[in-house]
Amino acid sequence: MTTTSKTTTSITGASRRSFLAGTGTLALATAAKIALPGGAFAQGSGPEVTKAVLGYIALMDASPLVIAKEKGLFAKHGMPDVEVSKQASWGATRDNIVLGGASNGIDGAHILTPMPYLISAGKVTQNNVPVPIQIMARLNLDAQGISVSNEYKDLKVGVDASALKAAFEAKKAAGKDIKIAMTFPGGTHDLWIRYWLAAGGIDPDKDVSTIVVPPPQMVANMKVGNMDAFCVGEPWNEQLVNQGIGFTACSTGEIWAKHPEKAFALRAEFVDKYPRAAKALTMAIMEAQQWCDKPENRQEMSEIVGRRQWFNVPVADIIGRANGDINYGRGRVEKGTQQFMKFWRDHASYPFKSHDAWFVTEDIRWGKFEATTDIKALVEKVNREDVWRDAAKTLGVAAADIPASTSRGKETFFDGKVFDPEDPAAYLKSLSIKRAQV
Repeated sequence: MTTTSKTTTSITGASRRSFLAGTGTLALATAAKIALPGGAFAQGSGPEVTKAVLGYIALMDASPLVIAKEKGLFAKHGMPDVEVSKQASWGATRDNIVLGGASNGIDGAHILTPMPYLISAGKVTQNNVPVPIQIMARLNLDAQGISVSNEYKDLKVGVDASALKAAFEAKKAAGKDIKIAMTFPGGTHDLWIRYWLAAGGIDPDKDVSTIVVPPPQMVANMKVGNMDAFCVGEPWNEQLVNQGIGFTACSTGEIWAKHPEKAFALRAEFVDKYPRAAKALTMAIMEAQQWCDKPENRQEMSEIVGRRQWFNVPVADIIGRANGDINYGRGRVEKGTQQFMKFWRDHASYPFKSHDAWFVTEDIRWGKFEATTDIKALVEKVNREDVWRDAAKTLGVAAADIPASTSRGKETFFDGKVFDPEDPAAYLKSLSIKRAQV
């Protein structure tokens, strides 16, 4: 496991010079009091610990963790020793969060939203042992992509995948395997590409083979012909197009507008033992989300995360889609779209329970959870929107940025399907391709 740079470059709310005046925890607490006059330190209840190890994958939705480290926000909130540690894959993230920071693993992570549910239920852990993981915040909305090999560039493939059905059938009849890559079974990318394929009449379990590939390895694998299509976050779809290897069929925001994506999660054991530290980490990340969401910061954000110690990706592969300028490939370029990543606007940071209910429902659809799963009870155990609200209150977040309800209500997808969080069974029944018997 590689630990990233611990350099602190600046701090919001106090000058770097004044922040670094003095040494040790006392100086950090003093700086935090200045920066947060109405915050936790003013109340004499700082974090129980100054360190936590947080994992991340080289994806743009990890930017809040990177920025919180680079801009000194963890330190500002009383946790100067936070490590933001690069993970090789989502499987490695799972293994290390199960291990825990006290055992040389990690305490929390930038994570695919369904993973805390799958890990907490013991569905993807060794010997199916449940390890409680809790979601503190959502990290972003939108901005994942579904990209396809140039082998299919002459087909009319977009958010409607149906044009691939006959092509896949012909390839399969010729004795060749169709490989569709995602990043973790039951994770967000798996669910997006499955939804996309199924909406186009393609059964993701029977008509194609799904394979797991870590995000940073997607482009290289498509380059050598190991896959026909993949779903992943940025900057990898953009890099694929820039290298002329394939094209983007659609951004996932075209499948479900303003959809939830990654989450910031912590081991429940850490939250129980260090509740003030859990809140402090959440506050730092929320503040970083606010910074990342400002259009005037997108260039600097792209430059920071693109550095070798973080993503090691050219800024040119990041900045376009960060601004909503999408080069889909095949000569299709759209400027100023709404398909950029939202870190704060539209309640991007708040972990709606209704959204978590959809992820669990989709994993029921594909057999990751039993059809008898008590969705509401599981969401209640994993989703800690109460921590988010407490953090928001301490940060002085505007009332308009704090949702009144834990539900965003009914959600409508591009193909007209509607998910009502109050009736997941009706949604499952409306789907023609599924594994669940409802």
